[in-house]
Amino acid sequence: MTMPITKQPPLLEDLRNHSQEQVAELRQLLTVGARSRPDPRRPGFYEVEGRGYTYYVFKYPSGTKVLLIAVWERDPVAEMVACSCPAA
Repeated sequence: MTMPITKQPPLLEDLRNHSQEQVAELRQLLTVGARSRPDPRRPGFYEVEGRGYTYYVFKYPSGTKVLLIAVWERDPVAEMVACSCPAA
C-alpha cells in the first residue's frame, strides 16, 4: 500500500532532530510514493519503508504536510523470519 500523496511533495517537518540523511531519504521516499503501511490504531499515521530505516510519520488529511515522528533501523533477519513463519 502507498500513502496517497498530492502532485506536489508534502512539506516535511522533523519533530525529533533526526539526521539530515534520514530526512532527505524520507523526502525522496515520499516523492516517489514508496511502500507504506497505515497504523491500524491511529488514523493518519504510517510506517514508510526505506532501504535501511523505517520511518513513522503522520500525514495531514489535506496531504500538504507530513510529520516525521520516529526512525528505526530495519532488521532484515527479523523480516525474513516474519515472512517465513505462518501466523499462529
